[in-house]
Amino acid sequence: MGDWWYRNILEPGKLPLLLALMAFVVTFAVTRIITRMIRAGKGPFRNVTPGGLHVHHCVPGVILMTVGGFTAIAGGRTGWGSWVAAVLFGMGTGLVLDEFALILHLSDVYWSKEGTLSIEVVIMTSALTGLLLLGFLPLGVDGLTEDQQENRLVLVATLLVNLLLAAVALLKGKPRLAMIGAIVPLIALIAAVRLARPVSPWARRYYVRRPRTRARTIKRAYRHDRRWSGFQRRIDYLIGGAPSR
Repeated sequence: MGDWWYRNILEPGKLPLLLALMAFVVTFAVTRIITRMIRAGKGPFRNVTPGGLHVHHCVPGVILMTVGGFTAIAGGRTGWGSWVAAVLFGMGTGLVLDEFALILHLSDVYWSKEGTLSIEVVIMTSALTGLLLLGFLPLGVDGLTEDQQENRLVLVATLLVNLLLAAVALLKGKPRLAMIGAIVPLIALIAAVRLARPVSPWARRYYVRRPRTRARTIKRAYRHDRRWSGFQRRIDYLIGGAPSR
């Protein structure tokens, strides 16, 4: 265990990333527990409303992210300063992304159906950070040999191809696969070659005069949503709480 910790965490300098991920997950979990207690009227916690102004927890989150980010830039990636900066940044990110839907809609949708978007963003962020911690690098450059990485042409071509695949997946209405595909290019390739979602920009641009293809993509999207949307909704509600009626 000690050798694994040294080879995979300490030696590559991934300890700040691990600390940031742990602080992010713990802060999000604690925040959701507190907000659910406030919603149920249990415990000592209450909304912060100085002078009648409801201060959302994304506000201290932005402050923590700013302090942690600038501290990390000033202090480098090693030493206790980088560890403190990573924890502050992870805590701030957890507070901000917990209210991602509120920021997106510029409205208090925390306990609405739209508010479950925050849960999905938190899950995606945790997954992507976990992949980075395991050694995956953005746009697939981790799959190159040392000689290929030194060859600028190969490196640039690899980055451009993988970026293009992720962009196509995004245009096809698959943002989750596009984000994961930026770390694992094979996923971006699969998402890019498969049919687009019916309401995606790609479908509106290229499927208008192809009724058979459009019918296929609508049928496939219906089957996918019918199979997975209920499961995803239950996971979101389990983590973040069910929306208010």
